[in-house]
Amino acid sequence: MRLGIISALYEEQQGLVEAMQSPYKLIHGQREYWLGQLWEIDAVCVLSRIGKVAAAMTATTLVEKFGVTHILFTGVAGAGDKTVQVGDIVVAESLVQHDMDASPLFPRFEVPLTGLTHFPADHQLGTRLVDAAHLFLDSDFASAIDPLEKSVFGLSRPRIHRGLVASGDQFINDGEHINALNAALPGLVAVEMEGAAVAQVCYELGVPFGVIRTISDNANENAAHDFMRFVKSVAARYAFHIVRRFCLETEGAVIQSSRESAGV
Repeated sequence: MRLGIISALYEEQQGLVEAMQSPYKLIHGQREYWLGQLWEIDAVCVLSRIGKVAAAMTATTLVEKFGVTHILFTGVAGAGDKTVQVGDIVVAESLVQHDMDASPLFPRFEVPLTGLTHFPADHQLGTRLVDAAHLFLDSDFASAIDPLEKSVFGLSRPRIHRGLVASGDQFINDGEHINALNAALPGLVAVEMEGAAVAQVCYELGVPFGVIRTISDNANENAAHDFMRFVKSVAARYAFHIVRRFCLETEGAVIQSSRESAGV
């Protein structure tokens, strides 16, 4: 495995490059790609910047130039449903571009000439991400997040959700808009600006991928309130510890598989 880890903002990936063993940097397409070992996993970390085109370019480069075999997107998202709260964790089962509408030539949300509206995330990666998120909440959450930040953002008992994530080139901060998307896309759990573009790239290139998001806001009129504070003090800590748990669990699974193949 060579794992490509994408985030849209520097703060969403804070600490991961510092945790790399023997990291080195390559610059390509105005992006810094950091290569090294993350908890014994061969990895490439990169910031895509914000939006679907930026994310698609970054994902394609990871595969075509850096030879990654799996892609993981981490970051923040707005809640797609009223049952999803700030501080909860979302693992995508499938992704859709909510601003894709080529009707009447094609059905709403369908990516033209693919026949698809929803791009499924890799089930195995998703399961490992859920396991890593549970380990984080059970073992790391209490000490990883400052008590003041827990109080400010009302973080008491975060939950994990799996479901549909919708992406578009819009920062959604309108209650009517999110309600309309929720009605049009059953099972919606989060809205963001990159994941579905990465999903389409990975689908077309045949690369397994996973998307994990920390809910930073309710995608309503208060969505921008203390957004960057949340990203720095909460979401960055979530991402670091969950990726750490994911890498450790993945390395353990690889070792066990190798032993079984060798008859040990």
